[in-house]
Order: sequence, then structure tokens, then C-alpha cells
Amino acid sequence: VQLQASGGGLVQPGGSLRLSCAASRSIFTINVMGWYRQAPGKQRELVASITSGGSTNYAGSVKGRFTISKDNAKNTIYLQMNSLKPEDTAVYYCTAGSWPPSTFWGPGTQVTVSS
Repeated sequence: VQLQASGGGLVQPGGSLRLSCAASRSIFTINVMGWYRQAPGKQRELVASITSGGSTNYAGSVKGRFTISKDNAKNTIYLQMNSLKPEDTAVYYCTAGSWPPSTFWGPGTQVTVSS
């Protein structure tokens, strides 16, 4: 499956962004889809994931601020990011697979949180 993320950009601290990830085929049967991020000099982090059944999981650093969701009809997943902090600055990657969802990767989208 090919994945294409969009929606990154520059936002001020406290602002919001919504990332989208369009898949090249039906996501209905994909076990797990997720969003990773990697900031310069830091390890890659699984930010959020969603199973085929709709169960979600979040990293502690984003819990309560980020929401992952999916639209099977559009073969698309989303990452709604609220109350953004400078430490959320990173390249965000949409992924798919089993657990962890790291079999398929799309090109990243840059998110920069800065005043």
C-alpha cells in the first residue's frame, strides 16, 4: 500500500493542525495504521495508532491533545493536533502494518511549531 501524508506546516504554539494520510487501496483490512514522528537528534516516536476495529493508542506526550481517526470510505486516516507545543516540531510519517505499524511508510510531512 502507498501512503501520502499532507497537512503539515508552520503553526504558533497553542495552535492546531490536521494531518491527512491517503492510502492507495482500501484500509478496511489493514491491521493497524499510525503516525510516527522524528525530530532532529531524537529517536523516532510512535505518536498514535488506530486498529482496523477503531481502537486507538497514543504516546503519553500527546495524549489528550492529539486525536487519530479514520474514514474507511475515503481510505484516509487523520491526526488532529491541538494545543501544539514547540516540542511537537518534527517530520510526521503515516504508516501501516501490524504491530507496530511500521511495514509501510509514506513520505513525511513537516510540522513546525514556532512563534
